[in-house]
Amino acid sequence: MTQTAYVPDDNRARRNVYILVLAQAILGAQMPMIFTIGGLAGQALASNLCFATLPISLIVLGSMLAATPVSHIMQKYGRRTGFFLGAGAGAIGGAVGAYGLYLASFPIFLLGSLITGIYMSAQGFYRFAAADTASDTFRPKAISYVMAGGLASAIIGPQMVKLTADAFVVPFMGTYLAVIAVNILGSLLFWFLDIPKPAVPSADAPKGRSRMELLKTPRIAVAVICAMVSYALMNLVMTSTPLAVVGCGFEKNTAADVVSAHVLAMYIPSFFTGHLIARFGVEKIVATGLVILAGAGAVALQGVELENFFIALILLGLGWNFGFIGATTMLAGAHEPNERGKMQGLNDLMVFGGVTLASLASGGLMNCSGGTAQAGWTSVNLAMAPFLMLAGGALIWLIFQPKED
Repeated sequence: MTQTAYVPDDNRARRNVYILVLAQAILGAQMPMIFTIGGLAGQALASNLCFATLPISLIVLGSMLAATPVSHIMQKYGRRTGFFLGAGAGAIGGAVGAYGLYLASFPIFLLGSLITGIYMSAQGFYRFAAADTASDTFRPKAISYVMAGGLASAIIGPQMVKLTADAFVVPFMGTYLAVIAVNILGSLLFWFLDIPKPAVPSADAPKGRSRMELLKTPRIAVAVICAMVSYALMNLVMTSTPLAVVGCGFEKNTAADVVSAHVLAMYIPSFFTGHLIARFGVEKIVATGLVILAGAGAVALQGVELENFFIALILLGLGWNFGFIGATTMLAGAHEPNERGKMQGLNDLMVFGGVTLASLASGGLMNCSGGTAQAGWTSVNLAMAPFLMLAGGALIWLIFQPKED
């Protein structure tokens, strides 16, 4: 990666998109793997069932804490360095998690989850990396295509859970060992990434807006709110899903199938989300995503039959796709290149801060509100409503704002 100014080059951007799609597919497979079994493993290790989803919460907390440092590392040393750092942390997190399972130590298992969060943070920047060298026209498509790489991870991850979860005497240990291999092999892709390092600013170069000035920009503020709500609510429901499915009498493999359908729904629309944004405008696509998320909650509240789980989780994935990709596109076009490290790190800090709170709340709502899996599942889905109203209100407010120059 050479250290040059950022000049739109869609040929270079397309080459980078291919690499990032593969990274999303291969390295990204570890996230559905861990999210499928993290709560079940926590349930087996925790002394209090209210903390069953704490491993997933610690992953998201680690991602939140790592967002700003990882963003600064990428701003200073380039995307490749940050992505290698993330893959290394993913491998270490998998190793520590496997060791915690071997010892039946919940604290060590939680430490592995926290370290894994560094990988999750780095993965979150794949979408921004896709936009780095893209023109304004290609940018939403580049972001959308990279997110579509998660389609393969949606297939690979849950299937690897089925193959590895019971491969050893210690349940789930094989899955965490497989995570190590995924990170080592997948990280080789980054040698082929061609994104220029940000140019070192001269002493008299513009410093860009402060964090507070950026957040006071209406378009940026609404993009961050909609990204937070879309991702947090998706995580709130998805984290509880394996517990709800198993708690309502279905098998672990059935829970993996539901999660697989959900992750497919998260990423299949990415093949056309960018085109929809270009045609209809980003605000309409984000609004559609919020409506679909509300529909997911409504279906889940109708019952705990298997078809309810599948339909609700498919809608949840589709709503997340429109809401999160739309918000990312909105944000990517609302700041200057010299503000990239500052704003993207701040955005992911806030987004994953919201996701951390959602995943923490998920376990408490699921296991400690009503005494039954069905009652907990109802509480989880009812909790979506106020946040959807917040994001919807913010989006309506933005639409009526005077157009920015």
